[in-house]
Amino acid sequence: MWGEKAMDARGFKDFVYGEFARIGKALSSPKRIELLDLLTQGSKSVELLATETKMSIANTSKHLQALLDAKLVVFAKEKNYIIYQLASNEVRHLFLALRSTTEDRTDEINDVRADFISKNHQLNVLQQNDFSKKTKEDSITLIDVRPRDEYIVDHLPGATSIPISELEKRIEQLPKDKDVVVYCRGPYCVYATEAVQLLQSKGYKASLLEAGVNEWREMK
Repeated sequence: MWGEKAMDARGFKDFVYGEFARIGKALSSPKRIELLDLLTQGSKSVELLATETKMSIANTSKHLQALLDAKLVVFAKEKNYIIYQLASNEVRHLFLALRSTTEDRTDEINDVRADFISKNHQLNVLQQNDFSKKTKEDSITLIDVRPRDEYIVDHLPGATSIPISELEKRIEQLPKDKDVVVYCRGPYCVYATEAVQLLQSKGYKASLLEAGVNEWREMK
């Protein structure tokens, strides 16, 4: 495998850390990290990923190719579309570990999240443990405001799918005698913030769940 000359200890180290660095290089782009985040929610076409990341299809394809070269994603062809997904569950863990390490080492990201997602703590935010207690009490209505294809892939137990694009039209379906708890893709997803603001403006008692499917899986 290594050629005619046996690999010495230095050669071994250089190879191993070079492979580690290859993965690190693939993660050096914010857009590529965002693409991985989106793919933790399920497989998606190049066109959909381009729309979500506000990139051209050409740029999206270029970033996906870099992730493909690093073996972090795989793809399949479905009719006229190319569909990407994470290469393995380990890639999902890699993304979550990167996020967790950033939160641990960078106070600013937590401050910005509090300002933007919970509107400087003006919105009621439920932590996972508090949410678990409320679900046992049957005192909430849980809605998933992600696109429906992501809900179909996986969702929190008891959640009803009402994509953010449909919420205003379907808002009267929700009971006003229960707290409406909203979740989307996780702690950095803006859909839940928008949904809670809309619900509150219509007189509903609403809370934002600071977790999504990925975080729920990690608790199991």
